[in-house]
Amino acid sequence: MIRRTHSVDSLQNALFLGFCAVLIVAAKLFFRWHLNISGHSMFFIAFFLLLAKAVVPKRWAASTVGLWAGLMVVVLGLGKGGPLQLTKYLFPALAVDFGGTLVPRWAGSVWGCALLGLAAGAGKFLANVFIDWLVGMDMGVLLLHATIKAVGGLFFAVLGSLLVPPVLKRLRAHGLLPVFK
Repeated sequence: MIRRTHSVDSLQNALFLGFCAVLIVAAKLFFRWHLNISGHSMFFIAFFLLLAKAVVPKRWAASTVGLWAGLMVVVLGLGKGGPLQLTKYLFPALAVDFGGTLVPRWAGSVWGCALLGLAAGAGKFLANVFIDWLVGMDMGVLLLHATIKAVGGLFFAVLGSLLVPPVLKRLRAHGLLPVFK
């Protein structure tokens, strides 16, 4: 039996977090559908943020993925927000990390994942409010605009988060994740 050292685990965790961040950006690149439905990008963002938080047992796992994905989007010039695009990835990731600390054993339940999906959607709402406030939008218009964008974001974030429990179950069944009792 091979003993795993701390550095091997850290490398595997870092590679998985980078993998999740790259897949968020790849999903944004490859699935550039113009569905005219606000918030459909939250499907992949919520899925990969929750997957990273569930697989990597570190405190700021989702925030690391959100930061890396946001930086990649800014560097590649995707989207129309410029450097403010970073907040659209970082705020949902922070919401997932904070929600994960408040809801114990969320990864094993569909309801817990749905709750963290709602937290990710709420983080996207806060990002929209922050960006609109920085632009100098009137408060009434700002709240209406952010709310309209948040409804679709919440819906798709919950849908994306509902995919996490079956994926975790398959990873555990194949021995890729430890089985918790």
